Amino acid sequence: MGDEVGLEFDPDWLGLAGSGVLIAGAGGIGSACAKAFMGAGARIALVDLDRERLESVSKELGPDTQTITADLSTGSGARHAVALAEKALGGIDVLVHAVGINLRKPVIDFTDGEWRKIQSINFDSAFYLAQAAGKSMVDRRRGRIIMLSSVSGLLAHADHAPYAASKGGINQMMRVMAREWACYGVTVNAIAPGYIETDLTQEYLSRDDNRLKLEKMVPVGRLGTTIELTGPALFLASRHASFITGHVLYVDGGRTLV
Repeated sequence: MGDEVGLEFDPDWLGLAGSGVLIAGAGGIGSACAKAFMGAGARIALVDLDRERLESVSKELGPDTQTITADLSTGSGARHAVALAEKALGGIDVLVHAVGINLRKPVIDFTDGEWRKIQSINFDSAFYLAQAAGKSMVDRRRGRIIMLSSVSGLLAHADHAPYAASKGGINQMMRVMAREWACYGVTVNAIAPGYIETDLTQEYLSRDDNRLKLEKMVPVGRLGTTIELTGPALFLASRHASFITGHVLYVDGGRTLV
């Protein structure tokens, strides 16, 4: 027999150790991603408008977490957050946009203010933040941008019009960004969760047998968890995804199959 070749495990096989990661949104998905990236050796800056929520998540993550309070639905707020994160991290290698709200009601019942609020928080913040971080990444000739979309950006869920529009907009916007920035070594992708248990869905799932109704629409027969989104996020941010850009990755238990 010939000499055996041993395979040594690289603890930084993702290539994220020491990376500067800006995560927008300190809710369930954002905080889960923050923990996952920190576990991969990345340095974290977390931005949210809710200072109390930021402080709560920061206590879980530890004192090395940088927290930024900012209104990302405005261009000035997003640019300010990116500038602070760049200073704290020494540059942003990865941006994860996990900001979003939803309001379930029929199309004809939405007010002008409700439509505008959902678009500004979900869609405008994604554009402004990615634009600001993307400019820096283009200048540095490297970077990863990951946006949280939804199966609602593809499927025609009733009572979801503004939310679905914002997520569909994110899908196409990130494709254009991916096209424009690919030659600079910057990838832009989206993760589209199915039905995930988060603070955003908790109240809805707790009434009118909604949990059971949703579970019946998912081929795997259950709802997803925030932790199940962290693996895809880490992969798309890693060195192994350098040839993937402009892609919507559905993490939905098969929901989009039916």
